[in-house]
Amino acid sequence: MARRNLNELLGFVTVAREGSFTRAAATLGVTQSALSQSIRGLEERLQIRLLTRTTRSVSPTEAGDRLMRAIGHRFDEIESELEALTALRDKPAGTVRITSGDHVLHRVLLPKLTPLLRDYPDIAVEFDMNYGFRDIVADRFDAGVRMGNTIDKDMIAVPIGPPLRMAVVASPAYFAANPPPKVPQDLTTHRCINQRMPTSGGLYVWDFERRGRKVNVRVEGQLIFNTSPPQVDAALAGLGITLLPEDELMPDIVAGRLVRVLDDWCPKFSGYHLYYPSRRQPSPAFSLVVEALRFRA
Repeated sequence: MARRNLNELLGFVTVAREGSFTRAAATLGVTQSALSQSIRGLEERLQIRLLTRTTRSVSPTEAGDRLMRAIGHRFDEIESELEALTALRDKPAGTVRITSGDHVLHRVLLPKLTPLLRDYPDIAVEFDMNYGFRDIVADRFDAGVRMGNTIDKDMIAVPIGPPLRMAVVASPAYFAANPPPKVPQDLTTHRCINQRMPTSGGLYVWDFERRGRKVNVRVEGQLIFNTSPPQVDAALAGLGITLLPEDELMPDIVAGRLVRVLDDWCPKFSGYHLYYPSRRQPSPAFSLVVEALRFRA
């Protein structure tokens, strides 16, 4: 097949994945007009429309979906093989794309990867800060970070931190004006700081366990956030009780800025894990990243 046709097919696959000519053009390093013209030429030669274009989005037609299923993974395989060739270099090279939340990025990923990046200047890491459950295969990430108990069974999961516990906290001023809860059900009488779940869109249900007994509580309050940092700020300001992983709260707990309650209702659970597809053929750069992040007790 002519090289021009391969470029057109790669352009189509990229636009279909990105859902945008602008983002696809930036990814490919070409102009938006050149990319649009390339795909228009492909459609004319095939005599069928591959993409539905609106003022706000781009999506594959039925024919486009069929072509994506047929060739999309082929480009991924080619890219993986090209990355694997870096094993023949003196030093591994390539870009590793990871999606994660911002807290684990700052507290775990960056500190652990800093020595690696200094030793291997040809390795690059791209981070996507996102609290949703991204489809790392469809979105072409090399790996993602989640709590271990939320990872699909068909993924390889590598622990990058110790087991964690949740912590229920509020400011000393809040508890000076409101009696601390003694059991989870007492939370229904308090102002609590809620979190909107990025995937389902619902509010997070606070779950507890003690001696095998599990309790779920739907809390109410004046504030709802979709990330954790503002929840900490709101708790410090005395605006209510929040529930978050204890590693996000420990500096303030130790300093006395936050008071912990219901400690015996918060058992340990599987902590942060790096996860990636089991069928992935890891490049030397990716293997080094995994080993740098791996938790060793």
